[in-house]
Amino acid sequence: MSGTTPGDMLEAWRAAWPQALADWSRFTRLQDPRLCGSSVEAAAEGLTGSFAMIRLADQRVVIDLPQVHRLGLQDHAREILAHEIGHHVLAPATASDHARLLARIRRALPTLEVHAPMVANLYTDLLINDRLQRQCGLRMADIYRRLAEGTQGSTSLWMLYMGIYEQLWQQPAGLLGGPVDDASLRGDAWLGARLVRAYAGEWMLGASRFAALLLPYLLQTVSDARVDALMDTRHAGRGTRPAGLDRLEDDELEPVLHPALDPRITGDDGHAADAPLVDAGDEIARAAGQAREPFEYGEILAAAGLDLDPRQFAVRYYRERALPHLIRFPVSAQPQALEPEMEGLQPWEAGDPLDAVDWLQTLMQSPTVIPGVTTVQRVYGLSPGCEPAAEPIDLDLYVDSSGSMPDPQRVTSWLTLAGAVIALSALRAGARVQATLWSGKRQYLHTDGFVRSEDAILEVLVGYFGGATAFPIHRLRETYAQRGRSERAVHILHISDDGITTMFEDDERGNSGWDVAAHALRTARAGGTMALNLFSPLPEGIADASASGWTADLLRARDAGWNIHVVRDMTDLLAFARDFSQRHYAQAPR
Repeated sequence: MSGTTPGDMLEAWRAAWPQALADWSRFTRLQDPRLCGSSVEAAAEGLTGSFAMIRLADQRVVIDLPQVHRLGLQDHAREILAHEIGHHVLAPATASDHARLLARIRRALPTLEVHAPMVANLYTDLLINDRLQRQCGLRMADIYRRLAEGTQGSTSLWMLYMGIYEQLWQQPAGLLGGPVDDASLRGDAWLGARLVRAYAGEWMLGASRFAALLLPYLLQTVSDARVDALMDTRHAGRGTRPAGLDRLEDDELEPVLHPALDPRITGDDGHAADAPLVDAGDEIARAAGQAREPFEYGEILAAAGLDLDPRQFAVRYYRERALPHLIRFPVSAQPQALEPEMEGLQPWEAGDPLDAVDWLQTLMQSPTVIPGVTTVQRVYGLSPGCEPAAEPIDLDLYVDSSGSMPDPQRVTSWLTLAGAVIALSALRAGARVQATLWSGKRQYLHTDGFVRSEDAILEVLVGYFGGATAFPIHRLRETYAQRGRSERAVHILHISDDGITTMFEDDERGNSGWDVAAHALRTARAGGTMALNLFSPLPEGIADASASGWTADLLRARDAGWNIHVVRDMTDLLAFARDFSQRHYAQAPR
């Protein structure tokens, strides 16, 4: 098939797909590959710079047939397709494992983290190709032999990589483009081959060691076109939602070990004494579980191929950090619940939910089912039930974003995390949330009223102003100016520090902030809480009512009905968030 055109290749490559699937298992099932007849078509699928790629979001394989033809690889349909399937089946297999792999490799490439996607690609290619060559008898070596033909001036990185394949498959030195006379390169190639075999069943553990092996060669090599052509997982994570990245895993905290110091690879127990040890501090960190910072979380997702801005990365980060701490938001009882009661039938038409079809009544009307003509669905009404209905309390959340607060997109903001835990708990219970981020009277960001959208709320919470402190009292005034008694009760929550007292200053109309806040509390009907980072707890009692300073304002706020919770350290806000509902609203429905 060497003389065929890309158009002639199409049918042959389609026929090779079932064989490639069977090379992994007769039970392997994936969507049919996208076999692109032009590079323009391939680019529309997201494939550029290489002749093949995978997409983890939809479990697809994409092939640029003209590029395959230009490289002279048109006779290797089964090998190339089986290789791409291997990325879906073996490594990285899932979007989460892809991101976890990149996280480990990044830690082994100080100052060269940008090369982590390339190193991960080369590593997983080795694992897949070795299995296909040895266990399935495919001609993987012929592909690299073909790529090596007519090339000159190989970089040390490419020679090392080819040397690893020569060691794995017992090929003559230099046949695939590996080192011939360089003893150092040949030694490292042997270590790489031993690493692939030793960690074939635990490839995630071997990733950082492989990166350590490549590190000095990455320092010498700016780029290599042949390496770039092999990058089929560069954008594999685009459109996915990797999970479990908010915290470092135990083995990530261990010092990176070079393969030459790993007795599992060298077989020499004497080298174990040279390996760096994990000190007690690392053990404590592992026991406690160490969270990543938002910027590192975003960099890992970007390396995995996700095309998001820093705010979107931060939204994902705080959602993931909040999930283990979510609690059900408290509810208040209503006089009577309403229960569904069947009232009759109506036609079921195309576009209605399929599970809404009443098949028994449909078949009773006609034994021949014609969608949209003979199909019917039940109609339900509501009748008073015997049990009281539970109505969740809405949440009005205000989070301080002044200069004394951290930027949640760079480092962990405990204010943002606490707000996320409480807001998502409220949504889980069926409540609506209004979130406002503020720094000054004209520096604020808020949701469009009380909403049920996680993304809308979190996008507000991960914002940052970093300006002077002045609470936008008009936001509180406008929220409760026209709120009626028939609307849901609301709990007002402020997360801030002593700067919250600016809420009690006069607004732009000359209204007293004390009056505006008092009206908001009366109208909200479910109370108000201030979680404040203060240097000392509020005194339990002060004989002199005219006590000066911010303490007097906060004491007055407490007397006005605000429940003030003091945290000495910002990290305590997470415990406050977890306990918020239980401490204030866990009473039985009345």
